[in-house]
Amino acid sequence: MSDEEELENIRRKKLEQLQQHALQQQIAEQQEQQYNKQKYQIMRKILSQEGRQRLENIRIVKPQFAEQIELQLIQLFQSGRLRGATPLPDKEFKKILERITAGSKKEFNIKK
Repeated sequence: MSDEEELENIRRKKLEQLQQHALQQQIAEQQEQQYNKQKYQIMRKILSQEGRQRLENIRIVKPQFAEQIELQLIQLFQSGRLRGATPLPDKEFKKILERITAGSKKEFNIKK
């Protein structure tokens, strides 16, 4: 095999690897879009318009915290622990947020 043929084989393999990587990335993006779409539909069932707006405001400031809240709400919804008026009124959502944040606040003791 000549150097040219060997180089062509290397190029072909590299191109195949790049194409496969691009395909995997595209599949991952599609799965994430599907996940986000499902999550959005569930959140529309769980929260009122005001509650969804409140959650979006939280997302602007603390995206990871908003994601945690969403996951907790979805778990509560799927386990049947969110009862009553659905979608959840903003007042009830505020109470849930207060309970969640009360458990996650850190206290600092500064001693001199």
